[in-house]
Amino acid sequence: MRNLLEFLAKYYNWFLFVILEIVSCLLLFQYNNYQGSVWINSANVVNGKLLELSSSIEAFFSMSKANEQLTLRNFYLERQVGQLRRLYTEATGDTLTPDAGQMELLERYKLVPAKVVGSTLDRQDNLMTIDKGSADGIEPDMGVVSGLGVVGVTFLVGDHYSVVMPVINTKTRISCVIRGRGYFGYLQWDGKESGIAYLEDVPRHARFKKGDWVETNGYSSIFPPGVMVGKIVQTYNSRDGLSYKLKVQLATDFGNLRDVSIITDKELIERARLLETARDSLRQMRRE
Repeated sequence: MRNLLEFLAKYYNWFLFVILEIVSCLLLFQYNNYQGSVWINSANVVNGKLLELSSSIEAFFSMSKANEQLTLRNFYLERQVGQLRRLYTEATGDTLTPDAGQMELLERYKLVPAKVVGSTLDRQDNLMTIDKGSADGIEPDMGVVSGLGVVGVTFLVGDHYSVVMPVINTKTRISCVIRGRGYFGYLQWDGKESGIAYLEDVPRHARFKKGDWVETNGYSSIFPPGVMVGKIVQTYNSRDGLSYKLKVQLATDFGNLRDVSIITDKELIERARLLETARDSLRQMRRE
């Protein structure tokens, strides 16, 4: 108490000055119309700026959430369109009733939304880091997609982060099919343009045209069938002349990629592990 009194006694002049200033300002703005209106207008401007800043911050975080939801929604819609397209092709007459088994296939896939927190575009071994890991149910060799199409495959998984090997990595190979044509090949990047990859080993008897879409065929044990990959823009002969090499404009814009989803389908994981076990067994048999 004594220290407080000594402090007040030491600085009472300053306290008195501040109090008198506050009282004078109150009297000035309260009893003078012009000064009062200036004060109100200034206060409204400051208050408006603060509300605008608060609204911008809130909009930024809500936009981030909306992007995640749109990414998930776009993927599901793309899958539904693919399934309905197949049903239409196989249907007889005018029937377009979805088969129960096909619709259950759509429900089986669980997607985990994630943010891209780091990536490279100018290397042959490009990698991407996302903010989801084993704590979120992520494992190696899971497919990663965006709202537009295929992104890549999980490579290394930590507790809260994962490294993805994207399509634009020369070591990535994804089994694909030309939509509506049924001809298969595997997608590989040549290490040059980030928006272009090549569909290799397309059979020589295949029939297709420029502008046809390429999608996953479901044989890779990582991606379900029907996930968008890109569009055919040019055709080449393979080096041996026995197959085609197709230039594909990728649907995913890797230079502007922020929101992705990881496919955590347990059946796909089981198939991938079973396939890997079979390959290991074959290698062991060859050694023996």
